[in-house]
Amino acid sequence: MKIKALWWALVLLLAACDKAPAPEESFAGLGSDAADFAQVIPGKAFTFPEDHGPHDGFRIEWWYVTANLKDAQGNLFGVQWTLFRNALKAGPTQPAWHDSTIWLGHAAVTSATRHYAAERYARGGVGQAGAQALPFSAWIDDWSFATRPGAASALADMQLKAGGPQFAYDLHLISSRPLVLQGDSGYSRKSDQGQASYYYSQPFFTAAGSVSIDGKTYQVSGPAWLDREWSSQPLAASQTGWDWFSLHLDRGEQLMLFRVRQKDGAGYLTGTWIDQQGHTETLHNADIQLAPLATTDIDGRRIPTRWSLKIPSKHLDITPQAVNPKAWMNLSIPYWEGPVQFDGGVGYLEMTGY
Repeated sequence: MKIKALWWALVLLLAACDKAPAPEESFAGLGSDAADFAQVIPGKAFTFPEDHGPHDGFRIEWWYVTANLKDAQGNLFGVQWTLFRNALKAGPTQPAWHDSTIWLGHAAVTSATRHYAAERYARGGVGQAGAQALPFSAWIDDWSFATRPGAASALADMQLKAGGPQFAYDLHLISSRPLVLQGDSGYSRKSDQGQASYYYSQPFFTAAGSVSIDGKTYQVSGPAWLDREWSSQPLAASQTGWDWFSLHLDRGEQLMLFRVRQKDGAGYLTGTWIDQQGHTETLHNADIQLAPLATTDIDGRRIPTRWSLKIPSKHLDITPQAVNPKAWMNLSIPYWEGPVQFDGGVGYLEMTGY
């Protein structure tokens, strides 16, 4: 998944409405009607590098990178970089200040003892933030995720940069592996009612570079993961939040799975098993056994930070747990996001709606 448009409430604020909108039932308003916008339908033929860029006509979109890093002493770090695009109204993008697009950036660094996050937002059309397909670049202010000069292809050789008052990172990401289309050839369902996104990933990045926390810089390396999604209404009105995992297994496979929670207590659970060659297999609810084992109290919320995850058909039985259980993103709309580790690998976990 990465249903990552956490910024919807912020967008409504930035739209400068005279009257506050009625509260949405779904998490962050992501289940609100989007009939005037472009719709996600099965059978899309993805085209690269064009689909690396923005998708005019869709309401919400994001470029999302996480990295599980380690220094020479074995200290663990997590890095997150996300750029969101939101169209305030349907129709073609307008030039300059007539552009009604809102851009939002999230960046974070996590260690075993510290977690820092920052947020930036910008109006579209004036160059402060944006994305382009060729040469690929996504940016907001001086935060950027971009193809390095001379790269063989758009996502083969990348530079990732961001920072805040107490952290910074500058990472070189490389991969020669194929992109992965999530769900049904890139059509990723989020509910039994038909809500969906277009979704692809690059789970085979290797990252190396520097991470700075509280003025101290560490040289780090490790696996990284890119998610790309766009949609107009990714949730049903009854869905309240999600638990999303991206996992790098030491034995060479990758795993993405998510559970979208609903008001009645049930959830929509699915995932993608990615073998060492990049071939995929869709996992359904019956294939996955997922349950929280322990929680952490944060900001008046009880957040699951240790999980049991079993996929019997893949002989997988693991217990992902947070590197730092206090990895709370205290931003415009708060959520939990941080690195996890388990016997046999590492990964990232995002949890919203708690």
